[in-house]
Amino acid sequence: MQRARIIMEKPFGTDLASAKALNAELHEVFAEEQIFRIDHFLGKEAALNILAFRFANGLFEPIWNRNFIDHVQIDVPETLSLTGRSGFYEGTGAFKDMVVTHLFQVLAFMAMEPPTSLDSDSISEEKNKVFRSMLPLDPRQVVRGQYQGYRDEDGIAADSETDTFVALRAEIDNWRWAGVPFYLRTGKRLAEGARIISIAFREPPKSMFPTGSGVGLAGPDHLTFDLADASRMSLSFYGKRPGPGMRLDKLSMQFAMQEHDRLGEVLEAYERLIYDAMRGERTLFTTAEGIERLWELSEPLLVDVPPVRPYQQGTWGPNAIHQLIAPRAWRLPFERSWRKPNTQAE
Repeated sequence: MQRARIIMEKPFGTDLASAKALNAELHEVFAEEQIFRIDHFLGKEAALNILAFRFANGLFEPIWNRNFIDHVQIDVPETLSLTGRSGFYEGTGAFKDMVVTHLFQVLAFMAMEPPTSLDSDSISEEKNKVFRSMLPLDPRQVVRGQYQGYRDEDGIAADSETDTFVALRAEIDNWRWAGVPFYLRTGKRLAEGARIISIAFREPPKSMFPTGSGVGLAGPDHLTFDLADASRMSLSFYGKRPGPGMRLDKLSMQFAMQEHDRLGEVLEAYERLIYDAMRGERTLFTTAEGIERLWELSEPLLVDVPPVRPYQQGTWGPNAIHQLIAPRAWRLPFERSWRKPNTQAE
């Protein structure tokens, strides 16, 4: 079995005990470097672009910390229902299905320290450092929801408490991120499907602009990554409106992968991951240590489970999500749409 490799699809356990048992059983046959726990979110071109954007550009690397960033949102709403998948979901739910295996992995890419090199061991170590620095989840900072009609699905109990939606606040207690909240949200049957990372920068300490100038009306400046197939990035900022006086509007600079002349070379997420597994490249895969640490961080939530709150299909989740993030606001839905490639803003 020396040259053998195994690719595993999520979930990697349902709690700390099951994750440890699963890893122990795997390690009886395979060495850790032969195991590839797949996460298609990290196989996206845009996810790898996070590393390039952060560590290759002198413009953003110095401000990627608590002194300049107010908070981070990782938002993965989905429109699909659970029809035909209810049996699987009853044993997992949104938190176990999406947060531990997907959203926390994206968080690590956003928050990790610069690796000593781009080899997979160095990147995995920096990701694991993020997980070691995270504080255990506080159930009081978690909103669980269930879309109305879920209990009418085949095989679902009339009193099911399975979460089809979860939003939470996570914190990383290290030098770079202390005091910066990370807000994560995902769920089924929501208003639209998206995979968005949004970094909100701190606002200037004092404004010299007069009342009515428009400063502050559209919130802080944001850097946004769209991890969907469109693979887009946007930087929003205030700029002067043409004409007399000093009136400011929110403007943005945007880039979409469709504008790149090498678009045809983009790999589909699973193509990239399977290709990397064949080469033994582990950069985009999680480790046994990492997954066990994430279940350890989740233990308080799994022991003291908040009740599920109903929400209407086609909305953004239970109303309690606004109290979770207050006085801030969720970045989705966007007030302005993404520009289409090679066209003017709408």
